[in-house]
Formats: sequence, C-alpha cells, structure tokens
Amino acid sequence: MELKFSKVERKGPITIVTLTRPEVYNALHTDAHFELQKVFDDFSGDPEQWIAIVTGSGEKAFCAGNDLKWQAAGGKRGWDKGGFAGLTSRFDCDKPIIAAVNGVAMGGGFEIALACDLIIASENATFALPEPRVGLAALAGGLHRLPRQIGLKRAMGMILTARHVSAREGQELGFVNEVVPQGEALAAALRWAEMIAKNSPMSIRASKQAIQKGLGVSLEQAIEDQREYPAVKAMVASQDYIEGPKAFSEKRPPKWVGK
Repeated sequence: MELKFSKVERKGPITIVTLTRPEVYNALHTDAHFELQKVFDDFSGDPEQWIAIVTGSGEKAFCAGNDLKWQAAGGKRGWDKGGFAGLTSRFDCDKPIIAAVNGVAMGGGFEIALACDLIIASENATFALPEPRVGLAALAGGLHRLPRQIGLKRAMGMILTARHVSAREGQELGFVNEVVPQGEALAAALRWAEMIAKNSPMSIRASKQAIQKGLGVSLEQAIEDQREYPAVKAMVASQDYIEGPKAFSEKRPPKWVGK
C-alpha cells in the first residue's frame, strides 16, 4: 500500500510509524485514519514485528488531533474499526505500542498517546483534551482512558477545564513515563523498545493481555481467569517457554523466536 499520510520503518522487530501531515501539525482526517488502520493491521499481523512506536513528523507536533479545517470545509469525518489513527479502539493487539510525543498532543492526538502502552515525551510536548472549547467531546477514548490512568479528580481537572499540561506535569500526573530533551523522544522510545525486545515476545503479549483483561473484572476473577487468556495459553505452548529456562540454566542469553 502506498502511504500518503504516514511513514513506516522497521528496525529489527520494532516498527516505527510516523504521522506525516506536518503542515497541519499532523492532524488527521478520514483518509489518514483509514491508512493508519491498515498500517497497524499489518503490524498486528506480522509475527516478525514485536513492538511499535508512533510519533509525529517534525519537532512541533505529535498530533493535533482531528483536522478541524478539513471538517469545517465539508470533509467527511470518520474512521475504521480501529478508531482514531487506527489505534484508539484497537483492543485486540497484544503487542506493546509506545508513543514518542515530540510536541503538541491535542484532542485525538492525546487520545492516540493514551491508547499506547507507554508515553515518552520531549520537554516541548503539550497535552490536552480541548474538545469542549470547540463544542466537541473527547469521544475517541480520552474521557475513559484518562480517569483510569491518573484518577478521577486529576482527570476531571484536565477535561473540564480543557487546560494544557506540560510534559513534566504529565509525568507528575502519571501518564508520561519519561521526559527527554527536545528532539530526543524517538531515540528514547527506541531505547525503551529495545529493552522490551530483550524479553520473550510471547511473555510480553501474555502480560499485556492479562493486564487489559484483568482490569475489567475483580482481582479475584482476573487471577482465576488469566491462564485461560489466549495470549497466556500461547505463551505456555511456545518454544520461548522452553527456551527461557533452558538459557537461564545454561547461563547464556535466550534466543527468542516469538512462537
């Protein structure tokens, strides 16, 4: 597929997805959403790709959210089943996804980042759900993910005021994992991805799936059900499940195959 609004690079088992609409601060419109749906479908289905990073082109913006000028000019609004950027409603991907936030992350852009498993932010990054200021609401997951990730009162403080939050405050609130100097978000995200890639991808997928499914039920139910989760069962049946203990006993680095 020819990509018009994004760029995909692969570094070993790591897929880097860059939003490439810098002229509108990487804001997304319908065609971009459908393109990114296919990009993340391909990542999810590729057994050789274990971790994804999503970032924005340039140093000013990660993603400014919905392209309001496109919408105001009569452009049709909508996205595929994966949601905004093909990510915000993608609940079946057990592979880790990291947001390398290199500037503005507003509205849907912040919702993309919240849908990722880790957020690495440059010092110039700014986060907000400003939809109420333009008569909208953060319905691509922001209203539900933010309270779950930082607590109700803190989330209400951001959502009801539509205020902008710096990268440092985002780290204090708990939704940013690391803050790095401007221009270094992608390099830092790659460092995190490489640390993750040292672990068994089967174990990582089992862990992510167990966390996601477990959050929707009681602690007792989550512990009782976890061995029946598909990714956990796949881990137990995998070659990596044998390789890990074997490598440990032989005092050598494990050779993960991801199956």
